[in-house]
Amino acid sequence: MAIKDLLTVTAPAICAVGGTLLLLLDLAIPRGSKSTTAWAAFAVILLALASVPAQWGVSTSGFAGMVAADGYSLFVDGLLAVIAALTVLLTLRYNEARGIMRGEFYPLMLFALSGMMLMGHATNLIIVFIAVELLSIPLYVLCGFARPRVDSEESALKYFLLGAFASGFLVYGIALIYGAAGTVSLTELTAALSGPKPADSALLYAGVALVLVGLGFKVAAAPFHMWTPDVYEGAPTTVTAFMASATKAAGFAAILRIFLFGLAPLMETWQAPIAVLALLSMIVGNVVALAQTNLKRMLAYSSIAHAGYVLTGVAAGGDAGASAVLFYLASYALTSLAAFAVMIALNSGEADENHSLDTYAGLGRRKPLLAFVLAVSMLSLLGIPPTAGFFGKYFLISAAIGSGLTWLAIALVITSVISAGFYLRVIMTMYMRDGKNEAPIAGNWPRAFAALTATVATLGIGILASPIVELINTGIKSIVR
Repeated sequence: MAIKDLLTVTAPAICAVGGTLLLLLDLAIPRGSKSTTAWAAFAVILLALASVPAQWGVSTSGFAGMVAADGYSLFVDGLLAVIAALTVLLTLRYNEARGIMRGEFYPLMLFALSGMMLMGHATNLIIVFIAVELLSIPLYVLCGFARPRVDSEESALKYFLLGAFASGFLVYGIALIYGAAGTVSLTELTAALSGPKPADSALLYAGVALVLVGLGFKVAAAPFHMWTPDVYEGAPTTVTAFMASATKAAGFAAILRIFLFGLAPLMETWQAPIAVLALLSMIVGNVVALAQTNLKRMLAYSSIAHAGYVLTGVAAGGDAGASAVLFYLASYALTSLAAFAVMIALNSGEADENHSLDTYAGLGRRKPLLAFVLAVSMLSLLGIPPTAGFFGKYFLISAAIGSGLTWLAIALVITSVISAGFYLRVIMTMYMRDGKNEAPIAGNWPRAFAALTATVATLGIGILASPIVELINTGIKSIVR
């Protein structure tokens, strides 16, 4: 193993090594000073983030072509590092108030983050599987971190059982692809499929379908979404925030690398099934979210709908589809973090958590800044200009129309209109209803900084969309294929 190989996975390696060292460091930190572990994890994440601009412009592969360092993977590394850094800031007051300020929380976050980053670098299906397990196993533990709270333990068990089942689909699909094409390297797979199709095409198509099922679970796309509401609701809200933003970005990073750049010659075969999954996710997520009175469950179903939006870009294919997907993932991740920051602020007291919409009544009068952050988030998720969500949907619609999927673009518009029913209801509740609970909300500067950063980014990405798109396009053009 040469240094050059390690440099292709610099950011994931920093997180993995940092998490290991942090486990040892935490043994020497007193029980009442676990915030030191949090700040150490924050420093590790910033170091991983700093490695991104230092490597920008590099386009190389390592470990016998199993991983790649290119503009695409580096963009994903940067996005995931920003998400993780903001999440650490959100955890400080919340974890302390909820009695879960334990040192192992942050090494687990770093291990999960290293797996997420590795998914963007993977150019081999075996590495994709390893990355999925590396991100999943720490998240199973984090979901049950609020023990002995029953709903937290239940969410961990559900996520573990269904996640293991999905991993089985993924590894079996990889095995079938290898049996049909004789390789698990995405580069070699592209070359093999560009010529005459394998004799056993049915075996190949079955493998592709199973890989899609396994990764569809990770991004919470319908009909593989059944775990999402219960896991999101039961897990600590800081863990839910991390999962809703980072896990979805990592899952789609792997889907893009596999389908748009590895299985591109089979696009005529997989385009229609992915388009159907996109349509189903948009309908199920938005329609069921209308019936929710719990903001956490509402955002869980909303995340299913947004998985459908992103799948629209995947189905569109090509560099335009990939660019639209990456832009939307960035906008959705930061918008979600801003929304969860408000939920975390309201549930960082000593009382039990309450995510009912009634909790947010009168928030515009009690805490105008928190209400503004949540309002901007809801408008961005809905797709109202000049937020990042509006331009994200615009790029997805343009990519879909450009690839001949006009019907899917129309479905995206219609389901977005449906989503106004629950996004605007949150804003109405905050500004047009009087609250019964006037409990004070304690300030916390790390949480406030994270919330404002995510909100400014939500507005800034929308206003400065062109430079972001140019950066993404540069990364896509540098992809090691």
